[in-house]
Amino acid sequence: MTHTRKVLFFVEGFTDIRFVVGLSQISNLTLCVPAVAYGSSGLRERVRDSGATLRVVEIPGSRARFQASSLRWLWRHAREFDAIVSQEVLRGSVNATLVGRLRGVPVITYMAIAPVEYFRCRRERGQIGWAGALLGEAAIRGMMTFNGRLATRSVALGSYLREIAGRYSARTDIGLYYGVDTSLFAPADADERRRLRVKRNLPPDAFLIFFASRVSHEKDPETVLRATAIARERGLNAVVLNLGGGYRDFLALADPLDLKDTSSWVLGRPAAHPMIDVADYFRTADVIAQASHAEGLGLSPLEALACDTPVVATAVGGMAAQLKGVAQLVPPRDPAAMAAAFEWIAAHPDEARAQAARGREMVVRDWSRERAFAELARVIAEVSPRAAPEAA
Repeated sequence: MTHTRKVLFFVEGFTDIRFVVGLSQISNLTLCVPAVAYGSSGLRERVRDSGATLRVVEIPGSRARFQASSLRWLWRHAREFDAIVSQEVLRGSVNATLVGRLRGVPVITYMAIAPVEYFRCRRERGQIGWAGALLGEAAIRGMMTFNGRLATRSVALGSYLREIAGRYSARTDIGLYYGVDTSLFAPADADERRRLRVKRNLPPDAFLIFFASRVSHEKDPETVLRATAIARERGLNAVVLNLGGGYRDFLALADPLDLKDTSSWVLGRPAAHPMIDVADYFRTADVIAQASHAEGLGLSPLEALACDTPVVATAVGGMAAQLKGVAQLVPPRDPAAMAAAFEWIAAHPDEARAQAARGREMVVRDWSRERAFAELARVIAEVSPRAAPEAA
């Protein structure tokens, strides 16, 4: 006999196919999502193509309508599940934790970003005024407090975010989110890296810098672009590549920065499938650049290290805590320091890859996909001991 727990994964916005597929493998899964985001993000197609076994409930409407409609849906259906896993700790989790407490269903909130720190980046970029910043931060802290008190368990990605979550909830665990598939993200020798350049139509002889992040308010693509320009001025034949839904925004950033001849070295392409195609780019790159104003952790540097690919990252948040000794850490908003790190890697490729190889050992030991979902299965089992048995 086995015990398969009925789990609802409640999502207020976008989520990652890797987490959905992994959660479907450790539970009898229902995914509840906003219909608009589910379609526009491409997640609907990725779920369909994944072959994962799960039920999907799409809630229509704008943000306000989703909030009201999902609250009604949760109230009617919450008791069908042994546990609810709620994405992040903001407005969606307010619905989940409130209904869970009133209906007697355990709720696990899963925090993968630093909400206050990320929100402050909007003010730093001038996207909101001081009044909006004060009101927004107060609302975020209020929701984090509410959810921290009502959630059965708060899981946070890595030690840095767990420390933040612990300020709002006494019942916290470190989570690994979807972890790293270390069989997919694996080292490639020089010959294979060359073949991958040809396969992905990438410059064969350039020093390839892969900026793997989405373009959003907490990221710092400007520093990566400026650093690449500095390195090029000093003689390094560097190009920088971004993949993602916002790649056009990345390409457009180069013009206001007044950088030279960017059409020849700033590359952008649509998002690659994270479970099929994206590993090729990590494996063939000379370096992964992860620049951020704020960062909960960022799994892209861990995926790079799993490939023995050197990493240059901003020393903020979870990256400062997790990547010490296995990556080149540079101060925030310092393109000269980042350029110097690129140049060191280009001049000392064997030493740089040896450092990254130590990072792979850490990833295999502490951040594997298998461990990530085994740990999550443990937490689900601890909060929902009433699951019904199924025949093996």
